[in-house]
Amino acid sequence: METSAVGTDLSMMLSQLLDGAAIHELHRLSGGASRETWRFEADGRPLILQRQRAGDDRDMLIEAGVVRAAGAGGAPVPALLDARRRDDGMAFMVLEAIEGETIARKIQRDPEFERARPRLVADFGAALAKIHALDPEAAPGLVETDQVLYYTGLLDDLGQPHPVLELVRNWLIETRPPSARSGIVHGDFRLGNMIVGSDGLRAVIDWELAHLGDPMEDLGWLCVKAWRFGGAAPVAGLGEYEQLFEAYEAAGGLSVDPAVVHWWEVLGTWKWAIMCIIQASVHLSGAARSHELAAIGRRVCENEYDLLMALEGRW
Repeated sequence: METSAVGTDLSMMLSQLLDGAAIHELHRLSGGASRETWRFEADGRPLILQRQRAGDDRDMLIEAGVVRAAGAGGAPVPALLDARRRDDGMAFMVLEAIEGETIARKIQRDPEFERARPRLVADFGAALAKIHALDPEAAPGLVETDQVLYYTGLLDDLGQPHPVLELVRNWLIETRPPSARSGIVHGDFRLGNMIVGSDGLRAVIDWELAHLGDPMEDLGWLCVKAWRFGGAAPVAGLGEYEQLFEAYEAAGGLSVDPAVVHWWEVLGTWKWAIMCIIQASVHLSGAARSHELAAIGRRVCENEYDLLMALEGRW
């Protein structure tokens, strides 16, 4: 239980917010760069508090709006109890706590999830169909970003020579498929951002990268090799492309062209390579010394290898 002054202030704030509920077992789960996550009980009900950190240019209230819209649309998300802006301008939200596992290697390997694993890819496809069916007007504030242009800008700003990434960027531009439509995209739909139980997928979390775009982006990102976490199967290390596409279409999703998803999978791998460079640069610059950030930088060459194999049709 959190007993610091911060914990006491939070408990008082939460009690007032939740109609005088008794707050117990308040403790911090994480301390990322953009937010704090706390777990607590309000009159015995397990809940989650997420607080936006000062300096984060993303508005958590937009994210909260997407979670609210997703829940109303039948997508598996934690129930949103409240979301507000603090006096310092930063936002927070209070959500239902969903029991389950988020660590990929446990979901892929632990006996507890043996019965769930065969159905997870179908669960993912059905969840994505629900998300992509949402009316963008139900979640105001989302913007559409050209992923190729945006990450090209980041790559150019790094000022580092990466011929493979330049080659792939040109391939992405030359082979870009037309978009079927623009809709709400989760933006980081992968193991790690899903809560899984012995019965299958329970909730999709971490919506801070949600935006407007081509729904196929989410399918391609789920299949990026990095998010297979060592598993052999192409979809999250758990199943085959066909399982995902069939479940997605059966749940009301758009008709899937595997070649289009492949393009987005290549883009996702290219994007992740650039993100790895950026994270390593944070360590190398001294802005934040971290063994984890340094190790992530060593993964750039893995992504470059995967990209060359993809362009040769040897994915």
